[in-house]
Amino acid sequence: MLKHLFIENYALIHKLDTEFDEGLTVITGETGAGKSIILGALSMILGERADTGVLNNKLKKCIIEGSFDLQNTTIRPLFDAYDLDYENISFFRREISPSGKSRAFINDTPVTLQVMKSLAGHLIDIHSQHESLLVGRSSFQFDVVDSYGRHLDRVESYRELFRQFQYKQKELEDTRQAELAARADLDYNQFQLEELNKADLDPEAFRQMEEEAGVLSHAEEILYNLEKACFLLQEAESNALDIIREVLTLIQPLEKFGKDYGSLRHRLDSVMIELKDIAEEAGKIKDNIVHDPHQAALIESKLDLINKLLMKHHATGVEHLLKVREDFQNKIHASNSLEEKIRLLEKEAGEMEDNLHAMAADISRVRSKAIPGIEDEILGLLKNLGMPDARFHIVLKTTETFSINGNDHLVFLFNANVGGEMQDISKVASGGELSRVMLSIKSMISRRKLLPTIVFDEIDSGISGETSTKVSNILNRMSAKMQVLAITHLPQIASRGDAHMLVYKTVENGQTRTHIKPLDPEQRIIEVAKMLGGEKPTEKMVETAKELIFNKGK
Repeated sequence: MLKHLFIENYALIHKLDTEFDEGLTVITGETGAGKSIILGALSMILGERADTGVLNNKLKKCIIEGSFDLQNTTIRPLFDAYDLDYENISFFRREISPSGKSRAFINDTPVTLQVMKSLAGHLIDIHSQHESLLVGRSSFQFDVVDSYGRHLDRVESYRELFRQFQYKQKELEDTRQAELAARADLDYNQFQLEELNKADLDPEAFRQMEEEAGVLSHAEEILYNLEKACFLLQEAESNALDIIREVLTLIQPLEKFGKDYGSLRHRLDSVMIELKDIAEEAGKIKDNIVHDPHQAALIESKLDLINKLLMKHHATGVEHLLKVREDFQNKIHASNSLEEKIRLLEKEAGEMEDNLHAMAADISRVRSKAIPGIEDEILGLLKNLGMPDARFHIVLKTTETFSINGNDHLVFLFNANVGGEMQDISKVASGGELSRVMLSIKSMISRRKLLPTIVFDEIDSGISGETSTKVSNILNRMSAKMQVLAITHLPQIASRGDAHMLVYKTVENGQTRTHIKPLDPEQRIIEVAKMLGGEKPTEKMVETAKELIFNKGK
């Protein structure tokens, strides 16, 4: 249960520090005093989002901290699941900085808002004034039936599988679309691949073909130059080799006159050997050159094909074309693999769907068993709340399609009066009737959810007189098993509290401040008397207040 609440720099609250006890605590105060502000601050440590708009002083951070007694709860496994330190008295804290940054802590360990919200959801249920409208919503109606039937674990398992099934269906549809797109491009990719394969791409062979094409296209010029070179080297009347030989005969006798002449002779010998080798090599090359127009045309055709592919695919070379070819191969392979992936996804989705059918059917059976008990309890509570002629019925139908709630469709039917047709509760119930229906539902399911604390924000909206006394009786019975905080404007409810807290405003240094304080017995009598008779209650009103408080509304 909630033991302590500290609020600093939140809306009209400069600093608030208050304790709460078990049982029924009533909270009263004039309209606009700030009761909803306190409730809003409490929601911050329950995981609700906030922004800098909640800061009273825009230059200071906002701090909200609540301590909870967890000794009589079953929440410890959830602390373990989130790897958090468990303490019998645990602290939930939120900080909102002037920059807008929000931080959450549980027992001084930083946590996400989702973790804080998950844990707090097992500790407190806040029923605000507008929440009565939820009774007409399908999601809330399913929560009521599933909470009453105590099969929320089954529903959550189903919902987790349903979310996985939705993801699998999306993945399957995306894969089918990708396969259709790939199939549309398959012929194109295959044509491109075949064209590249015909080119017989080989970087080294391409370089050799380029060289051979150059030789073949200039064969006549090469032959002429080589023949003339060979002639000048060794066949002409004054050829190079003969000239070197003559020079050697002139230098050789001079060796005896010094080593320089010997060096010249050795160098001339080397030149002679090199020229003979050049002449021999040139002759061999010349003999191997064949002027073959057909071979030249064939090579030119192959080169032309590769050059066209280079231009077509904007490739920088044959190596680049090989990568282009590999890309087309991968696309064709991907197209074929997508078909296999589709078959696998269809199989997985089918198995999930079969499991969903079985789980949904099981949940539907449990809901059917729970509904008669819900109807009886709600009708009994409504009679106690001054609606003896009310009729309440839950219609459960099975649908062909799945949703997050299974394949069931729920409708709460209601009619507050004798005669007439029961209709969807959201269409026929007045505000006061919805409040009483919601109080009945909260009273019923709070016992089954085993929440330590429930907060009612003006659950008495739209009711008065004897009905308000009956509402206070229900709240009082609920408080025997759990902590109940009730924000109220009705003296009949305010008088039933085990503790009474007053929310009020002051003006300090030109600033409006909201405060909360516990009332002692005398202060409480005066406050209830004011609720009965205005700001200046009569002596009779004071006596009536005493009777309400000390007789506990009996």
